[in-house]
Amino acid sequence: MFYGKRLMIGMLALGTLALAACGNNGGNGASGSTASPSAGGTTASSTSPETGLDISKPVTLEFYMLGDAPKDLDVIQGEINKMAKEELNATVNFNFTTWTDWDQKYKLLLSTGQQIDLIFTADWTQYQAYASSGAFLELDELLPKAAPKLQAFVPQDMWEAVKVKGKIYTVPATYKEYVNNGFVYREDLRAKHNLPVPKDLASFEAYMAGIAQYEPDLQPLANNVGITDNLVNPLRDLRDDSIGNPVPYGIGIKYHAPSDVYSYWGSDEQLEDLKLIRSWAEKGYIVKNVLNVKDTPQDSIITGKAAAMLADNPTRYNETLSKMKSTHPDWELGYTSHAEVRGFATPVHPIHNGFAIPKNSTNPERALAFYEKLVTDKRYNLLTQYGIEGTHYTVEDGYYKMIGDSTSTGFPREGMQGWAWRNPEYMLFEPSYDGVKKIFDELDKIAKPDLYTGFAEDYSSYQAERAALEQVEKQYFYPLYAGLIADIEEGLKTAMEKANKAGLEKIQQAYTEQWLNYVAEQGIQ
Repeated sequence: MFYGKRLMIGMLALGTLALAACGNNGGNGASGSTASPSAGGTTASSTSPETGLDISKPVTLEFYMLGDAPKDLDVIQGEINKMAKEELNATVNFNFTTWTDWDQKYKLLLSTGQQIDLIFTADWTQYQAYASSGAFLELDELLPKAAPKLQAFVPQDMWEAVKVKGKIYTVPATYKEYVNNGFVYREDLRAKHNLPVPKDLASFEAYMAGIAQYEPDLQPLANNVGITDNLVNPLRDLRDDSIGNPVPYGIGIKYHAPSDVYSYWGSDEQLEDLKLIRSWAEKGYIVKNVLNVKDTPQDSIITGKAAAMLADNPTRYNETLSKMKSTHPDWELGYTSHAEVRGFATPVHPIHNGFAIPKNSTNPERALAFYEKLVTDKRYNLLTQYGIEGTHYTVEDGYYKMIGDSTSTGFPREGMQGWAWRNPEYMLFEPSYDGVKKIFDELDKIAKPDLYTGFAEDYSSYQAERAALEQVEKQYFYPLYAGLIADIEEGLKTAMEKANKAGLEKIQQAYTEQWLNYVAEQGIQ
């Protein structure tokens, strides 16, 4: 999940590929497609009893997830490989990008020809654009051959929803949820100082002002280098009825007027947002070195460094709450959905969480067969979602309970960011998740369909300009996003000059043409 649902553009000059070992504590990076059988490891048959797939050749699969690896990754990987070796003649290396500049690392992984067999996909990792450009393998013919059980498990309408140019390139998650944003805040401090409940920007500002006054050692707003996801895009959500995902390249599109495409960059609307951000920075709500902060905003809440987040989704809010209370049971966390301001919410699109097989995989059939195990085999699923029962968690009265706390456990709930292979039949929830279900019930009442996530951008005609524009955004727009520029109008003028020189007009025109064709083809008014 988004985990939070935001689209980010990234292109990075070729650099070190050391991240291949980020989540692989054993040091077994993506160095090849095959491996000798591990000591004592044998397989019962040269073909899979479930599919008849040829598994006579031992292989090593390179599996990539976003985020940070759990402490006990090696333990979980070892247990998984005992089963995978026996049943698929495969061993798996679980690799993680970390959350630091994950978007650039993700693009680097897919642009250098590195051997990767499975990689996370989402609307906010540009699944549609990558699929359209040929970064992933088509799965239509692979599924019935390598993963027929998985093919039957995913509803047909979901398979249809993730198609790009009529083909399937990712395996969608089947768990229904909302990943719309909401205000997250320390409720115990709000009650202690009689501060307003954050329900809109005005009340959220008043809350932060109270924190700054009464809790001077606490940062009012949790934020980090991911300034677009955590600050700029949520502000845009709150100010208008923008479509579910922020549109790239400084383009603005409203949910209820999808054909009225305009440039948000350089507009009075953007100027107003930047002035608000600057005022927050001047009041000390935003940490001065925010563009160098590597901790996630959630971690800042959990450890008591910060008092609020402008935006997070209900499920991750609950995760933050659980981790916080595991070490500080007297603290409380509140949540108010942005839907109260926007007036509607959109349920998650099947594209939002998935796994694809990159074009450079030399083991696509075995990779898909393994992924089928993760989703449909309870042993694999529970182990990779919750860890080892009795070591990392217990089940009490039907609820998940972490053993230890968020600082001591080697594997927290969904510790591998396995949102995409959630199986509703096997999922374990904490008691606090009942509150999330109540939020979902309320959002059901004002739900509107996600009409736009199926759009697949083709940037082949402006790829060079796209790369140049990303560098402009990071160099000239990011300081504005962080409230670091005193003369906002002059700063925005300079940023726009650089963007236009990089090819902004060409990009926006090409994107708009594709978008309007999509809207017309879908019959969206």
